[in-house]
Amino acid sequence: MTPQEACEQFRFEGTIISCDRYGHGHINDTYLVTCDKADGSRIRYILQRVHVSIFKDPDGLMGNVQRVTAYLAEKIREGGGDPMRETMNLIPTVSDGHFIRETDGDIWRAYAFIENATCFDRVEKAADFYQSAYAFGRFQYLLADFDAASLTETIKDFHNTPVRFANFKAAVEADSAGRAASIADEIAFCMEREADMHIMTGLLKDGKLPLRVTHNDTKLNNVMIDDATGKGLCVIDLDTVMPGLAGNDFGDSIRFGANTAAEDETDLSKVSLSLDLFETYAKGFLAGCDGRLTETELKTLPMGAKLMTLECGMRFLTDHLEGDVYFKTHRPGHNLDRARCQFALVRDMEQKMPEMERIIATIAADT
Repeated sequence: MTPQEACEQFRFEGTIISCDRYGHGHINDTYLVTCDKADGSRIRYILQRVHVSIFKDPDGLMGNVQRVTAYLAEKIREGGGDPMRETMNLIPTVSDGHFIRETDGDIWRAYAFIENATCFDRVEKAADFYQSAYAFGRFQYLLADFDAASLTETIKDFHNTPVRFANFKAAVEADSAGRAASIADEIAFCMEREADMHIMTGLLKDGKLPLRVTHNDTKLNNVMIDDATGKGLCVIDLDTVMPGLAGNDFGDSIRFGANTAAEDETDLSKVSLSLDLFETYAKGFLAGCDGRLTETELKTLPMGAKLMTLECGMRFLTDHLEGDVYFKTHRPGHNLDRARCQFALVRDMEQKMPEMERIIATIAADT
């Protein structure tokens, strides 16, 4: 099915005049659809093809998206906000469904386009990092009473760190690409931190951390920033929304946004945790959460940052061991470079953990 053919299956308002590739996504195929309305104005939509090679349960995925966006819209409306700008809105199909399915199993869906708002790929201003934090914190706040356990796990064990560690150990044992001997130091780094891998999941299992609706891909570019006000407007890319831990969402943002270097930096002397950006993000996130996090959740936010960084580095190293079969690489040893960068950040976080904990405690006391 072509994008143009897919367009005909949705209830777009007006006459379709263009359907063009849009954005820089690595998984879904995204298009910007422009329509002329009868009154002479124009309206735009996002059309996406979702590949089942990554998301193997599209019905569950779209069930999550539909339920979460509908719930958010109602909460935003109750609070006097604008649900057409503050959450994603699915466009129904001509048969009043939420998506259409291709014969190969891939699906197409459409959203209302949010005008006059921008996503940023990198932290260029601390204010934007704060606003993304506020948006993800407000996402937690609005969904605090949603039954997280009722959602489908769209990617099984996505942030189950003990399972990721088990996969890593299996990759070391198999050594299918013959690379284990040359990365003994990196393997040892992970093995020495085995006890850490179980901290967050252990607290969840013991009932000391609540299961939350989590985004699980809390990068800066998954928040729309309002062009006029500079405020964090809307959380987007909800494909990985599923049950999880608030600390993981917080931690993945820190891993991505508070690193002083690029994710694949080879000069490890440039890699460190910016405590200023950590504090900026923590202030925004806790302001957005508005008291919804428990005392234990607050205390484990710094550990969430360390574990998400450790888990990510371990996933890069696992892929390197397996011959670079999952993550896209752009040079020989790219996944190893990424892993080393993440591990350098973990080391720095371990040195700064007392200060990270102090920052969270101070902000929480003032919120």
